[in-house]
Amino acid sequence: MKIQGLAKIAAWIFFFWGVPVALKGGYDLLWGAPEANLYAPNPWGFISREDWRRYGVFEAVYGLACIGTAVYLFKFARFLPKTISRKIQDG
Repeated sequence: MKIQGLAKIAAWIFFFWGVPVALKGGYDLLWGAPEANLYAPNPWGFISREDWRRYGVFEAVYGLACIGTAVYLFKFARFLPKTISRKIQDG
């Protein structure tokens, strides 16, 4: 059973999920606007700027938390054994 590889796979998954989410959150905070503004009679009618800012902060922090978890898992994987093998017992 490959133990170190499991931790690294989880780390890569968190990393590849966290980076685009953090970038999207940063974009939403600085330049983005909800799609509802395209179809609303007046922009920011359905979603207020405060709500959109709160969503952007959540998205950015969530992405950064995923990246942080990935970094932690990469560091933790160094302490795990590469493989563990057990003798198969007849039941």
